[in-house]
Amino acid sequence: MSVRLWLIRHGTTESSDAGRLTGWSDPPLNARGREQAKRLKGHFHGRNLDGVWSSDLRRSVETAQIISSRWVQDPRLRELDFGRLEGLVWEEVDAQLQEALLAFDGFRAPEGESVDELRDRLHSFLDELPDGDHVIVTHGGLVRLCLREVGADRLVPPGGWLAIDWTNRTIIEDGLSFLEGTREEPAVG
Repeated sequence: MSVRLWLIRHGTTESSDAGRLTGWSDPPLNARGREQAKRLKGHFHGRNLDGVWSSDLRRSVETAQIISSRWVQDPRLRELDFGRLEGLVWEEVDAQLQEALLAFDGFRAPEGESVDELRDRLHSFLDELPDGDHVIVTHGGLVRLCLREVGADRLVPPGGWLAIDWTNRTIIEDGLSFLEGTREEPAVG
């Protein structure tokens, strides 16, 4: 057996559409985000899942509620705490911080959280998962962190997903083609 993860980035919000760094702030899904979640529900309908998990932030909770009637929220699945960068658009972020955030490893948000702290939170959650198939509704930073650990550094847009075999550290299903009309953006929120 192995642990297989369907990593879903929550649907769009007004903040993500505006390109804002959205860490621990709590905007709801917008209409397009709710539509993305409904499409995801159709994709996962009828699958035998061992768990559906969600960040405790509203945009992830709303996405999980639409996808499944049975889900559990866990604060360890929250996005990176962006501290003083919270709410800024990319162009408002200092060039050195932009570079550090894109590099990801070693990044620490001013008055916020480090990627190492985010990794510790993520691993504390994943280490508790039993073998089986698990849907995890979370944020761009956590999805990117998981993908980096399987050798596939990618930015996943809101409403996007990928499946990985966590035990063997391989991608098993790519759901990015599932999205229509999305734009590539930094994995923030």
